[in-house]
Amino acid sequence: MEIFTQFADWLVYGVLGLAPATPLSGALQFFVEDVGKIFFLLILVVFVIGFFRSMLAPERVRKMLGGRNRWFSFPAAVGLGAVTPFCSCSSVPLFIGFLEAGIPLGVTMAFLITSPMINEIAVFLLISTLGLEFTVVYVVTGLVVGLVGGLVIDRLRLEHWVEDYVWKIRMGETALPEGPHGLRDRLNYALEQVREIVGRLWLYILIGIGIGAFLHGYVPAEQLMRYAGPENPFAVPLSVLIGIPLYSNATGMIPVVEALLAKGLPVGTVLALMMSVVALSLPEMMMLKKVLKWQLLVVFISVLAVSITLVGYLFNAIF
Repeated sequence: MEIFTQFADWLVYGVLGLAPATPLSGALQFFVEDVGKIFFLLILVVFVIGFFRSMLAPERVRKMLGGRNRWFSFPAAVGLGAVTPFCSCSSVPLFIGFLEAGIPLGVTMAFLITSPMINEIAVFLLISTLGLEFTVVYVVTGLVVGLVGGLVIDRLRLEHWVEDYVWKIRMGETALPEGPHGLRDRLNYALEQVREIVGRLWLYILIGIGIGAFLHGYVPAEQLMRYAGPENPFAVPLSVLIGIPLYSNATGMIPVVEALLAKGLPVGTVLALMMSVVALSLPEMMMLKKVLKWQLLVVFISVLAVSITLVGYLFNAIF
C-alpha cells in the first residue's frame, strides 16, 4: 500500500509544508495514510465478502449446526462464527433460533463469541496493515477463546440461567431470513452491505485512527512501556479491564493496535486489549441481557475475561 504512504507524505510534508520528525507531522502523516488505506480496503473487502456472505444466511448456519453431535458442533460453531460476522443486532434472534433448533447452549455461545471477534474484513485489513504473523496469531487465538468459552459454559450446564421466555418461543416466531438469490440480488446485497457496514463503522474507524495517530505522534514509547510493557505484571489484566467498557470492532481497533505495536508494546498485551474491546463490547452485552439472566451474563463475561487474560500472558511469554 505504498501509494497511500506517498500520498500522505506529499500532503503533509509537501502541500502543508510540515517539518518531518515532529509530533504533529508524525501524527498527521499516520492519520492521512491510515484513512486512505483502511477505507479503500474496507469498501473493497466488504463488497467482495458481502457477495459471498449472501450465500451463507443465518438460517442456513442454524441448519448446519442443528442436530449434530458435540464433537462436530463446537469446531463447526467457531469456524462458522469466524466466517459469518453477524453484528450485535443479530445476537438475540440468532441465540433464540439456535436454542429453539436444539443446538446446545455451549455451542451457541461458542458461535456468538467467535462471530464478532473474527471476521473476514478485519482479517484482510490486519494482513495489509500489521502483517500475516499477527493476523494468524489473532485468528487462532480468537478461535481458541471461542471454543474454550463455549466448552466451559457447556460443562457448567447453565441452561436454567437462560430467560424462561426463550424456551417457550416456537420456530415460526424466530425464523431467520434466508439470503438473496440470483446474481443481481447478490450484487445488490453486496452494495447494500458496503453502505450499511461503512455507514455504521466510519465514525469508529476515524476515532480509532485518531487515537492511533495521537499515540504515534505524541505519546513517548518510554511512557507506554512503563505502564504496559513487559516489566509490569498487571499490564495484561489491566488492558482487558480497560477494553470491557469500550465499544469498537476489530476494524476500528486496527489503527490503535498498529500504533501500540509500533511503540514496542508486547504482542500479548495489545492482543488482550483488542480482544476485550471486540468480544466484550457493551452493545453485545446489552443485547444478550435480553435473553440471558444476569448470572449467566456474569459467567459469560468472566470466562471471556479470564481466557483473554491467559492468552495475553501466553503470547507475551512466547514473543
